[in-house]
Amino acid sequence: MVETSPKLKFSGHESFHCRQFWLKKGFDHIQENRTFNEEAVLDLGVGKNMVGSIRFWLRAFDIVNEDSEINEWANHIFKDDGWDPYMEDEATLWLLHYKLCQNNYSSIYNFIFTELRKVRPEFSKQHFILKVSDKDKGQSKNSLDKDFTVFTRTYFAKPSKDKEESFSGLFSELELVKEAGEDNQNNQLYHISNRRENLIPWQLILYCILENESFGDSISIKDLTSPKGLASIFVFSIDELENKLIEIGNNIKGVVYKNDAGVKELQFKNGKPKAIEILKAYYEK
Repeated sequence: MVETSPKLKFSGHESFHCRQFWLKKGFDHIQENRTFNEEAVLDLGVGKNMVGSIRFWLRAFDIVNEDSEINEWANHIFKDDGWDPYMEDEATLWLLHYKLCQNNYSSIYNFIFTELRKVRPEFSKQHFILKVSDKDKGQSKNSLDKDFTVFTRTYFAKPSKDKEESFSGLFSELELVKEAGEDNQNNQLYHISNRRENLIPWQLILYCILENESFGDSISIKDLTSPKGLASIFVFSIDELENKLIEIGNNIKGVVYKNDAGVKELQFKNGKPKAIEILKAYYEK
């Protein structure tokens, strides 16, 4: 049986990037059993198009499932007495970044982090549009253009006279996306790197590993560094990824990181712990 790639999905955000408090607002809205109808404009305190955008981002970040039901991890994070409802811990931003890329409800994030930057270490909006069009000629170039603008506003905040707009990039403090000058056609280039990789808690990496149902009781570092793997999403160097796996082995009983004869893998000797319990242990430490 040939494995097929998931269909690429773009647009849906009404051209709005996710603002700082939209996820909490949207979470509370759903928890109160309210719907995203005309009344939501007053309930959420935003315009009609922004209501649709908030609904989109809740799904894109995997906070709700396709039936608009709140997922377990999100309930623990965003409820009023939850682990980090206002995203004050940087680990929550890394978790949301992972969910956004892994969920693939908005394909640009997974596509850029796992594909485009591998062939174009410095890329422009034009490179993105051409690369997507090569894979799926049916995509609207106008939609791709808007998606890329939303992507840059999510990860990169430029100085602006509008103070709110200057600091509006949800993931700007992760410093993953940086400007890299211009190409010969004066197109803005961007570069992705992770200078904060050592600050990502090992518990978050273990959670992401445990969330992947395709992994067995032994996970090789090769699996984690595959083009679509965890290392690509977090922009890990091999050395830092290995450091995280060593930390996991040093802190969790029954979990061992093996490096024998060039075979590097994380092994679960007594079965796997529950992913949500690992996340709980981090936030409640």
